[in-house]
Amino acid sequence: MPHPAAEGRTLSSLMRRFRAAGIHPQKKLGQNFLIDLNLHELLYRTAQIEPCDVVLEVGTGTGSLTSPMAAMAAEVITIELDPTLFALAGEQLHGLPNVVMLHADILKNKNRLNPEVLELIETHLAAAPDRQFKLVANLPYNVATPIISNLLMLDVPPKSMTITIQKELGDRIVARPRTKDYGALSIWVQSQCRVEIVRVMPPSVFWPRPKVDSAIVQIELDDARRGQIADRAYFHQFVRSMFFHRRKFLRSVLVSAVKDQLDKSEVDAILERLSLRPDSRAEELDVPAMLTLCEAVRTATGS
Repeated sequence: MPHPAAEGRTLSSLMRRFRAAGIHPQKKLGQNFLIDLNLHELLYRTAQIEPCDVVLEVGTGTGSLTSPMAAMAAEVITIELDPTLFALAGEQLHGLPNVVMLHADILKNKNRLNPEVLELIETHLAAAPDRQFKLVANLPYNVATPIISNLLMLDVPPKSMTITIQKELGDRIVARPRTKDYGALSIWVQSQCRVEIVRVMPPSVFWPRPKVDSAIVQIELDDARRGQIADRAYFHQFVRSMFFHRRKFLRSVLVSAVKDQLDKSEVDAILERLSLRPDSRAEELDVPAMLTLCEAVRTATGS
């Protein structure tokens, strides 16, 4: 008897189910299915799902990851945009009382999550006082960045995000200052979380095979780090503006970002007070330095 996690997860079984349903994976929806059972188990074991967890899964697929998570969690809210896959997963998940299936897009737009999804999460979190929120998903490549970014904008973000994503994106998330991958996303995530690449995965462990390597990435919320951000929305926009032209000098980028609020002499005064060279670049600033600069600018502009 196959383990529940294995049902529909081998290449042969996936292809058999897809042929029977007359469907094919859709590249435009970022559909790549993890077919290595050991990696599949590593994903949900890394998440350390507990009986008090409300788990969000983005991309139900055939429901094969959903089933083992439902056996461990209080509730699993699983979202699938593809109507055919949604129906296919419904066959496997039928009868699981703690699984909520939603045929929807996780994103309202690139800057906002779907309010219906957020309402569902809030409702299930409120059902018991000890409940906590986690994201566990083989994320569609084309929406991974806005999902991660927008979840961290929430007042109650996931306690952890255990996800498969493109390795390139994983490298950006964990990147250190003065490296080519370090940028706004690195700072945004690291300012609130501890991050780790758990495992790098070759294209051969997916069907269809993507053209790039992937990675299992663990992102764990750090309340102490998050508490140092005075205004998350302002900080998010500020960091993005600092990397609009990453090769320009910091002074030039900052002058442009606040041109309607501060003059050049006021920008120079902030940089001098923080001992930041005008010819430095945003990619040289670590997270604490960027937080300090942001707060200095926010205070000076009265934002």
